[in-house]
Amino acid sequence: MPSNKTIRVGTRESKLALFQTNNVLAKLKQAFPGQAFETIPIKVHAEKDMKKPLFAFDTRGVFVKELEEALLANEVDLVVHSLKDLPTDMIEGLTLASVLDRADPRDVLVSHNSLSFLDLPKGATIASSSRRRLAQLKAVRSDLVFTDIRGNIDTRLKKHAAGECDAMVLAAAGLIRLELTAHITEYFDTSISLPAAGQAAIAVECRVNDSEVLSMCKHIEDQSVRDEITAERSFLNELGGGCSVPVGVLARINNGQIEVDGCVAALDGSKVLRKSLSGATKDAHSMGVQLAHSLLKMGADEILSELKSSTPSVSPP
Repeated sequence: MPSNKTIRVGTRESKLALFQTNNVLAKLKQAFPGQAFETIPIKVHAEKDMKKPLFAFDTRGVFVKELEEALLANEVDLVVHSLKDLPTDMIEGLTLASVLDRADPRDVLVSHNSLSFLDLPKGATIASSSRRRLAQLKAVRSDLVFTDIRGNIDTRLKKHAAGECDAMVLAAAGLIRLELTAHITEYFDTSISLPAAGQAAIAVECRVNDSEVLSMCKHIEDQSVRDEITAERSFLNELGGGCSVPVGVLARINNGQIEVDGCVAALDGSKVLRKSLSGATKDAHSMGVQLAHSLLKMGADEILSELKSSTPSVSPP
């Protein structure tokens, strides 16, 4: 049954964030037609400082911090995130209430003259805000110049068009949702670039003790997406990684079985450790943990230790 109160929905202000929030609201309104909702835009610190690389922010969850603070302060009742932005160490009092609407999880290339990644000339500049992407791609093309780029999708496309880089790497999902697929030159095979945990899925977070809102959110959840991200987030959590760590993982469900591919890459691209596991969906969490332990035994602990010892001011490869 709908609540008597207006449900306040917190969201970032970018076009993509608002699109995702509207998707969630459409599902909630369809399921609870008598319920009133109010959208509350929230500015996050990472969007105020557009010069600093994402990995250099010394705070947890640079794109979710202010939204979670609004939840804890009872200023909003639920918030909508891109799931890959949500850390695996959930804040006490908050819960991942629902996951849904996973689009294509792959990374994509946007390049001048529609050149593929392998056809980019030696010394071409390729930009991304993700260490994970750059580390994996540098393992394939160490002859390219890898650089950082900040901004929402529109801003990045404008920077690229203005010649600030020869190519850049983005998540397919954002371009698909904003109907900007005409800019995509190439979809990266996951054997070259494994996505971030939860990439392309939408997350809804609320207070753990708000039973009304929690029940509503559970009503619109996609169980298959939940199983996939359970494996991916347990893998990332076991490795102690976050969005600034070069760890890729993707879980896919087929005929009741789940296959999880994971990797840990050295920042300079000199080493990429990869492994896959498959099993029953009911074991999604334990499979992610098991896969992480397998990669640690292969030497991922050395890569991650070296990364943690580096200073945040070091530029990405």
